[in-house]
Amino acid sequence: MSQQVRGVVARKQGAPVEVTGIVVPDPGPGEAVVRIQACGVCHTDLHYREGGINDEFPFLLGHEAAGVVESVGDGVTDLAEGDFVVLNWRAVCGVCRACRRGRPWYCFDTHNARQPMTLTNGTPLSPALGIGAFAEKTLVAAGQCTKVDPGVPPEVAGLLGCGVMAGIGAAINTGQVGRGDTVAVIGCGGVGGAAIAGARLAGAREVIAVDIDDAKLAKAVELGATQRINAKRAEPVEAIRGLTGGHGADVVIDAVGRPETFEQAFYARDLAGTVVLVGVPTPDMRLELPLVDVFSRGGAVRSSWYGDCLPGRDFPMLVDLYRQDRLPLGAFVSETIGLGEVEAAFAKMRHGEVLRSVVLF
Repeated sequence: MSQQVRGVVARKQGAPVEVTGIVVPDPGPGEAVVRIQACGVCHTDLHYREGGINDEFPFLLGHEAAGVVESVGDGVTDLAEGDFVVLNWRAVCGVCRACRRGRPWYCFDTHNARQPMTLTNGTPLSPALGIGAFAEKTLVAAGQCTKVDPGVPPEVAGLLGCGVMAGIGAAINTGQVGRGDTVAVIGCGGVGGAAIAGARLAGAREVIAVDIDDAKLAKAVELGATQRINAKRAEPVEAIRGLTGGHGADVVIDAVGRPETFEQAFYARDLAGTVVLVGVPTPDMRLELPLVDVFSRGGAVRSSWYGDCLPGRDFPMLVDLYRQDRLPLGAFVSETIGLGEVEAAFAKMRHGEVLRSVVLF
């Protein structure tokens, strides 16, 4: 029997979000209903509200979440009622060409729940990233649930569902930071901060934080940065080179996703170094680079989608590292809020006042 719960909905582009009743159906084959315990407020949710992802309004926002499985549908064998899970938006299919080649983190056919959640008047909702977790309960594909140690606070565990995993994965999985490497991270919000933590976890010798906000740079040092550059007071490429013997960093991660920051990352790397783009650009952005520079500098230019993660592999590992006090996930939680405070959290995010606001249920 379907259930009515409260959720945060964006009805039209740019309009303030509202808390309203939504209908969650019973799970069908391959699906699960999850009672949400915590959900982070991510820039992607704001992009949905602003129409920057698509125009399939109304949206049920929220996707960076942890909770407890309430019920499962037919054919679900690896989840049970009461399991503590982190939700992910990459339920791999196991049969596409990427999965068959042993690269499931590139799965070309990830899937979501088949049934729609709706407003109380029957209007279908588009759940953010196929999750929709600014709600007391949500319906997802069973493969979107990753079981982790239930001893971890949900407001910490849920962060792995998007931004923190994207940043850590950009350093470890995409950038393949190794012991003794020098790393620069441009943009020290939630994703950039996580990239810094990931680089230190991987054994980087120097991690250079670049931002225009001194408060974010101070937080970057807490997360493992060894040097910091305020781009309002110093030209980033020259400053990064000055801190790396004139050579540039082995890996430069652009966690902003703008043409100017990508160009800085491109020229701030050492010869044969790696550039990783993990910041999300908007569709209108264009980049111009001399092709001869792309050729002559060698190395690699990579984009990192969700940190090239495999949730079933990476989430439990990162939770274990947190429990061993080797990964400061709690440092990303700037505040905990109620369901009705999401719009205010968006404003704080715009002004750079928080790494993560987290809705607690």
